[in-house]
Amino acid sequence: MRSVLTGDEAARTRRRESGALALRYAVLAAIGLIMLYPLVWLVGASFKSNAEIFGDIGFWPSHLDFGAYLKGWRNSSEFTFATYFVNSFLIIVPRVIVTVISCVLVAYAFARFDFWGRKILFGVMVSTMMLPHIILRIPQYMMFRSFGWLDTYWPIIVPSAFATDTFFVFMLVQFLRGIPRDMEEAAQLDGCNALQVLLFVLVPMLKPAIISVVVFQFIWTMNDFMGPLIYLSSVEKYPVSLALKMSIGATEEVEWASVIAISVVALIPSVVVFLAAQRYFIEGANSSGVKG
Repeated sequence: MRSVLTGDEAARTRRRESGALALRYAVLAAIGLIMLYPLVWLVGASFKSNAEIFGDIGFWPSHLDFGAYLKGWRNSSEFTFATYFVNSFLIIVPRVIVTVISCVLVAYAFARFDFWGRKILFGVMVSTMMLPHIILRIPQYMMFRSFGWLDTYWPIIVPSAFATDTFFVFMLVQFLRGIPRDMEEAAQLDGCNALQVLLFVLVPMLKPAIISVVVFQFIWTMNDFMGPLIYLSSVEKYPVSLALKMSIGATEEVEWASVIAISVVALIPSVVVFLAAQRYFIEGANSSGVKG
C-alpha cells in the first residue's frame, strides 16, 4: 500500500511539473508573439496600400504585390538603394575593424598590465559611458571641420580607432578577467612577448566577445542616423539610414508601402549578422564564468 501511494504521489508530481512547464512555454510563446508582431506587421504592410496600412491592424495583405519593393529600391532620387547600401558598408566595415583592434588592445592593457593610474583611468573611462553623446557633437564638429573632414566618412570611422566605444572596452576587460593566466604564463616561458601572447593565446579565447563587439557595432552603425546627418551633405554619400529619411520627406504624399518595404530590406543585413553570430553569444555567456 505504501509503494502504491508513493507511485501515485510521483505521478502527481510529474503531472504538476509537466503542467508548470507547459504553462511556462505558453507564457513565453505569447510574449514572443507580442514582441515579434510589429516585425511581422512591418513585412505584411510592405504589400499594402496606404489605405490598408492605416485602416487595417492585421498583418496579412489583401494581395501580394512586390511593386513597393521595386519602387522603394529605385526611390525618387537619381541613385538607387544599391548606392546607399554600398555607402553603409563603406562605413561599417572599416569602423568594425578599427573598433575591434583598438578595444582589444586597450582592454588587454587594463586587464593584464599594472601601471600608474590604471584604476583611475579605468574609472574615468567607465564614467564616460554615462555621458550623453549629444554633448560631444559641437566640439567634435568643430574639430573635424578644422581637419577638413566634413562630407567624408572619416568623422564617423576615425574616433572608433581610439577605443572611444567604452562599452566594448569594459565588456572585453570583464571577459579577460575571467580567463585564467596559466596559458599566458606558459607562452611567456616559451619566449612570447606581450603582443604575441595577445594574438596567439588570448584572441582565440576572446572570440565570443570579439564576435559580440562586431555584431553590436555592425547593428549600431547600420542604424546610426545622427552621425551621418551631421557630417554628410552629399546625397551620393548617404548611408541607408539617411536615404530612408530622404525617401519619406521627398514628396507630400508618402507612399508608406515603399518606405516600409525598403525598411524591411534594410533590416536584413543586421538580422543575418545577428543570427549568424547567435551561438557565439551562448559560448561567451558560458566561458565568461570561468575564473582563474
